[in-house]
Amino acid sequence: MLLLLILFAELLQAQTAGGKVIVDSLYSARLENPMGEATTRALSVYLPPGYDNSGERYPVIYFLHGFMGDHTLYPQMVDILDHAIEKKKIRPFILVISDQKTTYDGSFYSNSGLFGNWEDFTALDLVGYMDTHYRTLPDKNSRGITGHSMGGYGALKIAMHHPDIFGSVYALSPGALAIVREYGPNSTTYRDLAAIRTAEELSNSYFPRVIVAFGRSWSPNPDNPPFYCDVPFEYQGDSLVTRPEVLAKWQANMPVHMIEDNLENLRQLRGIALDWGRNAGERFTQQCNMFSQRLENANITHFAEEYIGTHTSGIYTRDGRIPNDMLPFFDRYLSFESD
Repeated sequence: MLLLLILFAELLQAQTAGGKVIVDSLYSARLENPMGEATTRALSVYLPPGYDNSGERYPVIYFLHGFMGDHTLYPQMVDILDHAIEKKKIRPFILVISDQKTTYDGSFYSNSGLFGNWEDFTALDLVGYMDTHYRTLPDKNSRGITGHSMGGYGALKIAMHHPDIFGSVYALSPGALAIVREYGPNSTTYRDLAAIRTAEELSNSYFPRVIVAFGRSWSPNPDNPPFYCDVPFEYQGDSLVTRPEVLAKWQANMPVHMIEDNLENLRQLRGIALDWGRNAGERFTQQCNMFSQRLENANITHFAEEYIGTHTSGIYTRDGRIPNDMLPFFDRYLSFESD
């Protein structure tokens, strides 16, 4: 009887034990740059319950953080990952977040050149590192990419460029899909930016800071201090001037405008999904609708949902979007077995 009780207690502990998080780091030559951005980046790797003892290989979900975020896996995030596995919303998996917070608050997962090649770091170096240092299933169909806000943007963009590496994508409230609202010329953003001369002034103004991050990601210019980038709209006195050559560079990096050039890549993905909160602000609802409608017009099968919520509400909770929508999506579209 005592032996049975001990075995039962061990079984119960194994069933209720959570996953663990390893904080790792990765140097990338692709991030070498003349502007002082760090080339060794921290990673947080979530390993599912039983990883140490199973000997099994697992699919990997690559989670991209938002603007001003980093690699930190907060306890509530770990809790919902454990909870989703326990409730069988998804089979056991690995999740990794890399630190892409830059001096301008976010890489936008783009190849800047001047400030580092962050898309290549994510799609090539990070994936290669995970496949050689952890027990992954090293196949595109066992890799999903997702993220929130800036991370949702990055997930869509990287999946559109690399269907040979990632098999499915889910974007949570993605931003930077198109130039609309506060990103556009009819906002006050560019007038505000024209009055800013220092990094300290920039840090106190949100939308100009985002615009500079766009510029450093998509149109860097080492000969244009103090922010070393170009923007598509700028004030000359009281007149707003459009720079078409810069606008073209930005649109080449915005998913709404990338669809036609990436149709075959989009068709190779096993699953595509995005969602956004109805009360997130018109720039989010407008650009997400634009992206979904253009996918629909191009006959690209995908899931799109506007739900009642803000840009951040109801996502990182047990009853939120991650455990009840995003993770079940990947349970459906990821391959959990070796081919």
